[in-house]
Amino acid sequence: MGEHKQKHGSIGAERVRESFNPSGDNLVDKIKRHTADLIDICNSENDKHEDGEIGRCYSLAMTHYEVAAMWAVKAATANK
Repeated sequence: MGEHKQKHGSIGAERVRESFNPSGDNLVDKIKRHTADLIDICNSENDKHEDGEIGRCYSLAMTHYEVAAMWAVKAATANK
């Protein structure tokens, strides 16, 4: 999977379904790996705060990263 090790079982890996790539496309792997990392960073930071507004911001970021990854995978696989 390129320069990053796959983190099986992380919340980010689960949300982007990192292991699901039937085409074996390297760009799909890269999109999912980097997105999983971003989600994991937000999740880790969110766990450090008790402020509801901070949690809300991290939760929104995680949701939008997940959505962005879905669109990026769709674009990456559109003509294949």
